[in-house]
Amino acid sequence: MPSALPDGEPVPDDGALPAHALAGAAERPLGFYLHVPYCATRCGYCDFNTYTATELRGTGGVLASRDNYADTLVDEVRLARKVLGDDPREVRTVFVGGGTPTLLDAADLVRMLHAVRDEFGLAADAEITTEANPDSVDPAYLAALREGGFNRISFGMQSARPHVLRILDRTHTPGRPEACVAEARAAGFDHVNLDLIYGTPGESDDDWRASLDAALGAGPDHVSAYALIVEDGTRLASRIRRGEVPMTDDDVHADRYLIAEEMLGAAGLHWYEVSNWAATPDARCLHNELYWRGADWWGAGPGAHSHVGGVRWWNVKHPGAYAAALAAGRSPGAGRELLTDEDRRVERVLLELRLVEGAPLDLLRPDGLAASRRAVADGLLDPVRHEQGSAVLTLRGRLLADAVVRDLVD
Repeated sequence: MPSALPDGEPVPDDGALPAHALAGAAERPLGFYLHVPYCATRCGYCDFNTYTATELRGTGGVLASRDNYADTLVDEVRLARKVLGDDPREVRTVFVGGGTPTLLDAADLVRMLHAVRDEFGLAADAEITTEANPDSVDPAYLAALREGGFNRISFGMQSARPHVLRILDRTHTPGRPEACVAEARAAGFDHVNLDLIYGTPGESDDDWRASLDAALGAGPDHVSAYALIVEDGTRLASRIRRGEVPMTDDDVHADRYLIAEEMLGAAGLHWYEVSNWAATPDARCLHNELYWRGADWWGAGPGAHSHVGGVRWWNVKHPGAYAAALAAGRSPGAGRELLTDEDRRVERVLLELRLVEGAPLDLLRPDGLAASRRAVADGLLDPVRHEQGSAVLTLRGRLLADAVVRDLVD
């Protein structure tokens, strides 16, 4: 089941932000995340805020229906316009995620995008992305998305091996994601990503190499590769606890990451964030870079998180409760926190260290700066870049990124 929301102070009924949150807004990029909380089935490893038809039956009534979801989300986009007032910024990125956004009609996704365009305007070079499950699209659907303004698409491939897909409870067949890349290119998509997962119980090194081979053979200009995290409360966690499938250890994850770096690099895709590789700078996911660089984004949809000018808030999780709040003219926000300068400094280190450009050393306190020098000596940070004033992870440092970050923010 979906994980719990954090604690926080109440969000005002009208969603109003403190005046300081909008100070200097024109200097910061603005993005929108649009969450679609529906899935045909729940994958065994997933704890995202998503719901199948069975899970929603009897709990949300018509308010939780997929049929009118686009209308409800458009209401929140209009609320965002009221809250941000005369904010002059055009939107730089829009990312539709889930769940499975492509369970909705293509016209619904386009209508949601056009609501952002109509209320805020889109930058001339705006990046417009949707996630998609390979078995929920066809050439006509992809053509409708492209015609409606989407220019980037991300397919959940995860693996090319049938037995790995079964462990993950993925419903598409091997080969379908690769075909989707070709269909997206034919529809005119500028940028195509494939998501992969490594470290699934029962996956071998050869399985992982085969998945990377298949992904690269499809010709995406971006690949995301994530280590499988087994979250408490998921079906996969229960299966591991019962001994039905083995847990994958950290050494295996490290080996798989090195394989990914070797094969993706050889194919001309270069890392720009610990889990992301792109063929060119233009192929990077600009929306995710907004997150990693602490820019502003509005997250619309059940359970979506937002950040504007040091204020972070999150929406109620259930689609029925979300729709009811908006129907009553209230913000669907469930809670918020006002970040201190120290909070924002620490988050910058946490996130920017994961990027190929690294984190500026002037973000570090004396103990963190001393830790950075030790990390250079241990081969975890690039010595040349350190001399130039940045903490940049080496390949070995990427394998131990979480530990390096903990040392630098102490």
